[in-house]
Amino acid sequence: MSKEKNENKKKEDEFFQPKADEPLAQNNKKEKPAGENETNELKNKSVNEPVEEDVVKPIKTEKDIYEEKISQLEKDVREYKDAFLRKAADLENYKRRSENDQLNLIRYAAESLIKKLLPVIDDFERSLNHIQNAKDTDAIKEGIKMIYEKLMKVIEEQGVKKIDAVGKPFDVHFHEALMQRPAEGTEPHTVIEELEKGYMYKDRVIRHTKVVVSEEISAETFNKQSEENASEKSNSEDE
Repeated sequence: MSKEKNENKKKEDEFFQPKADEPLAQNNKKEKPAGENETNELKNKSVNEPVEEDVVKPIKTEKDIYEEKISQLEKDVREYKDAFLRKAADLENYKRRSENDQLNLIRYAAESLIKKLLPVIDDFERSLNHIQNAKDTDAIKEGIKMIYEKLMKVIEEQGVKKIDAVGKPFDVHFHEALMQRPAEGTEPHTVIEELEKGYMYKDRVIRHTKVVVSEEISAETFNKQSEENASEKSNSEDE
């Protein structure tokens, strides 16, 4: 009985006793110092995550700064040059248009006047067509007078007007004296007759009036004219 108990106890000791080639797990596990696990975790984390390196910016030298300024200035010059060329082209086109407009204005300046004169020409043509068969001279005169008045109205609307000369002192700015003639009861150098009408366009004389001007009468001429007038008077009474 005691013998069986000893054998059972021996078996239990062999069962619980560790084998020589299989050391206990707890003996093989070495205790790690505190903080070592955290260090390993940080190392593993640093391996998996990319390391942010500090970017070193290059330092600009004085030469680099000047080159950048020169490049910017060259760019500005190109932009200003392009703008200048465009403006110069626009100005040249404007000058050409202005010159063409001025030439056309000068070339066709009389267009409006001619259009107003055309009805007067029509009236003259109608009068010429009927004048050969017309028997009433008074009607012809009246028709010509109406055409003349119509023509004068057209040119007056354009700023043309006659120069009144008869009875006024001679003025070289408005009159052209063709001859002088004595005239009783008239001051010397007075216009006594118009040979050709003069005209003004607005404030400018475009044709001087051709006139006869009175001359100063001497005593001898005055006596001679008086005798001639008296002789003519007596002859008329005798008749």
